Amino acid sequence: MAKAQKTYHVALVPGDGTGPEVLAEGLKVLQAAASQFGFALTTQGFDVGGERYKRTGEVLPDSVVAELKAFDAIYLGAIGHPDVKPGILEKGILLRLRFELDQYINLRPVRLLPGVETPLAKKGPADIDYAVVRENSGGAYTGCGGISMKGTPNEVAIQEMVYTRFQVERCLRYAFDLARRRHSSAQPWRGLKPADVAAGKTSQLTLCGKTNVLTYVFDLWERAFYEIAREYPDVKTDYCHVDATTMWMVKNPEWFDVIVTENMFGDIITDLGAMTQGGMGIAAGGNINPAGVSMFEPIGGSAPKYTGLGVINPMAAILAGAMLLDELGEAKAAAAVEAAVAATTPKMASQAAGRMGYSTSQVGDLVAAALA
Repeated sequence: MAKAQKTYHVALVPGDGTGPEVLAEGLKVLQAAASQFGFALTTQGFDVGGERYKRTGEVLPDSVVAELKAFDAIYLGAIGHPDVKPGILEKGILLRLRFELDQYINLRPVRLLPGVETPLAKKGPADIDYAVVRENSGGAYTGCGGISMKGTPNEVAIQEMVYTRFQVERCLRYAFDLARRRHSSAQPWRGLKPADVAAGKTSQLTLCGKTNVLTYVFDLWERAFYEIAREYPDVKTDYCHVDATTMWMVKNPEWFDVIVTENMFGDIITDLGAMTQGGMGIAAGGNINPAGVSMFEPIGGSAPKYTGLGVINPMAAILAGAMLLDELGEAKAAAAVEAAVAATTPKMASQAAGRMGYSTSQVGDLVAAALA
């Protein structure tokens, strides 16, 4: 009897601006990978974003959140509308989904692909290949704090960085597991080169913090980090203050393998990493609940000025699709998509919108063809 084909149910949130355009190309590549690797994808679109908010006043209805919980993964285009005040959509959609779906890991690969220009002098693909694990459920972004005496000379504003041991430990364990996988395999986002493994190189996990100033929160992070490290003798450990981390990401990115850090610091350093890998147009990310529904997205935003022109770069959305496949357990398909992207980037004149040498849909076609 023939083996039944595995089917994954993916929610599509095209969102705002160029989001629908890049998501369409990402989906094109995902469907090509599904056909090649013997599984199926069913999709359902959700009208969530700036236009819905303008039309109805709704940001993210409770009914939509309930529906999204039934999917295997969420594939997001972009959130951000020029006619909507900043923060309304970002907090009401992105942060709400992260918190309500308990997507407590934000995973951001930082990898320079062949043919992609980096602003770092004398650095190439062999030097920029690491991942940042950002704790995604705690810290200053949870809204703990408030304002009193607003509008007066004595106004007080408080935004608190709050963490529990539970939040810290589950994030660190994910990061240690990721570092271990990078040592043992060549999966997307998590692979030392086979020659490195053969030479006996091991993965390294670097804790990025600020133990000299934020002495309460990072005392917790540091103690938990080294306690858990005893369970992972095959993973080297290191510590870097966040300011030093940003320096070494520019000067010596080859020093890093996996970086783990708290929510706000991770938000900042991952955008720096994106610029070193060629820009926001090629940076992908995942908001991950390893036991639940995860959400994957390009990082570059909605880029409204390019909407409908067919010039936006879809590579970040395509790479986010590869991460989605990897999280679903389709590692071979994910690796094939990543390889197809790496085969396509040298053919492009640039990764910048309007200067790629191809249209948005042509880039998607090139990657889909490279899969074959």
